[in-house]
Amino acid sequence: MNGQANTPRDDPTPAPITVELRLTVNDATYPVTVDTRETLLDTLRERLGLTGTKKGCDHGQCGACTVLAGGQRVVSCLTLTVGVDDRAITTVEGLARDGVPHPLQQAFVRHDALQCGYCTPGQLCSAVGMLAEAADGRPSAVSEDLTAVPVLDDAEIRERMSGNLCRCGAYPGIVAAIRQVAP
Repeated sequence: MNGQANTPRDDPTPAPITVELRLTVNDATYPVTVDTRETLLDTLRERLGLTGTKKGCDHGQCGACTVLAGGQRVVSCLTLTVGVDDRAITTVEGLARDGVPHPLQQAFVRHDALQCGYCTPGQLCSAVGMLAEAADGRPSAVSEDLTAVPVLDDAEIRERMSGNLCRCGAYPGIVAAIRQVAP
């Protein structure tokens, strides 16, 4: 051992680099100054007060923090805020319109698709994005015909939602709710 492991570093921690952005979240524009290393999840929760998006694993593995960026699903814990400044962000708070819950929100309630509810905001945003992906004809890993518009049967829904975990095991209700809303 040479004793260097406990030696204080001579170089100071570099100062954060910040940028000024105008984020569009749920149809509202927010001017923010963010550290270039800041995640979208932290910006939404800590700076904008939009706490509907949940911090789960903070490693992009559970999907609890899923939001829509330009209509596409992203795990906000792995997305840098500076990378989405030109894309409209939709969180669970932005799914309802004029006080009316989104059809998926209504279906989740109807099919008892939640227990503790912690994963539900990410599940809802992911389901909205997944339905748009399917409507655009994008196949999944279980699509039999890669050129046809996918049929959203239970296998397709489960595969497309596989990035969102529910520790309560409400999967049957989640699949039923999505099937109700799927075309």
